[in-house]
Amino acid sequence: MTPKGHQSVTQQTRSAWQTPFVFLALSGIIVTLAFAGWMAMLNNFTVEKAGFTGAEIGMLQSLREIPGFLAFTAVFMLLAFREQTFALISLSLLTIGVAVTGFFPFEYGLYATTVLMSIGFHYYETINQSLSLQWFDKEEAPALLGKLLSIKSVASIVVYGFIWLAFSYFSMQYWHGYLILGGLGFLITLWLWLYMPRFEQKVTQHKHLVLRKRYSLYYLLTFLSGARRQIFVVFAGFMMVEKFGYSVADITLLYMLNHLLNIYIAPKIGAWIGVVGERKALTLEYIGLILVFTGYALVDNHYMAATLYVIDHLFFAMAIAIKTYFQKIADPADIASNAGVSFTINHIAAVFIPALFGLIWLYNPSYVFWAGAGIACCSLVASQWVNTLQKPTTQENLA
Repeated sequence: MTPKGHQSVTQQTRSAWQTPFVFLALSGIIVTLAFAGWMAMLNNFTVEKAGFTGAEIGMLQSLREIPGFLAFTAVFMLLAFREQTFALISLSLLTIGVAVTGFFPFEYGLYATTVLMSIGFHYYETINQSLSLQWFDKEEAPALLGKLLSIKSVASIVVYGFIWLAFSYFSMQYWHGYLILGGLGFLITLWLWLYMPRFEQKVTQHKHLVLRKRYSLYYLLTFLSGARRQIFVVFAGFMMVEKFGYSVADITLLYMLNHLLNIYIAPKIGAWIGVVGERKALTLEYIGLILVFTGYALVDNHYMAATLYVIDHLFFAMAIAIKTYFQKIADPADIASNAGVSFTINHIAAVFIPALFGLIWLYNPSYVFWAGAGIACCSLVASQWVNTLQKPTTQENLA
């Protein structure tokens, strides 16, 4: 008997919930269950159970970023798998890697499970970007991408709440936590495979790397966005702890507040981008980021620092505009290939910014955030060339 997961969406018996949006929403929940849970417990687990020092955790985080840097190889996997099938394989690797993490509380065991988890995570995120831009119409894409962010925020709050309750009141073991969250994610992945139909692609995707000169602005904005993300992820949170003495509980509350606000605001931002257009949205985002990074460099009050941290996180939702800008200018057959390319470009910053800016931090932490303001200024200038009326052409030569 053919599994339901192999049925075509052209069948008239398809249920109302068997839609691309539901597939991507459930996939986002899977990623959140696995990856957010992995991250939330990681530092305590590595120190308490594996005896990690800064050297080992630094190596682990570097290994975690390598699959992101190699995300361009996803296009070669499409020679063997359909994108939707490859997305499910990637989710399986992610959830299995997380589920078994607790069983390997030693250095090389954690390195191995981290790489396995990271391969699944980064390949899925690459394919997710490709599928969402193919499955959603250009007019509806900003609003639907905002709704997907909102759903992931709800899932994040559930994960953080579960971990807080489990460790605070039930003395849960780390291996239990990883097994529960990773295992639940794997079961949902299996359900998607069995009960979700195959959604037809409107355009056959290229199965080789595609680099075009007219996508240069998109590549630049993607690189600058990756650099900005590294400053936020690595140094903004570190400032909260080192400079203002925020505890683990304080940081967790900030995470939860960020996601609570995203539940309501992310869909609004997505819909707003669809109305005002990508250039105006990106202009507002980068002006806001210049002010936020300047604030980080000057702030001396822990309440103001927390406010800046929350505002900074909200601006991530506006990155939808970069994706929808590419959707509007791209040859439809280029989307899958360029999803991998752009993910690799986004991760170039992850290779050198933490180490380089870490050295700058030792000299003067405020210089890191002044550099962030400079990156935002570069993004602001570049965004003024955004033109979604640029017509794609399948006849363009590779550059």
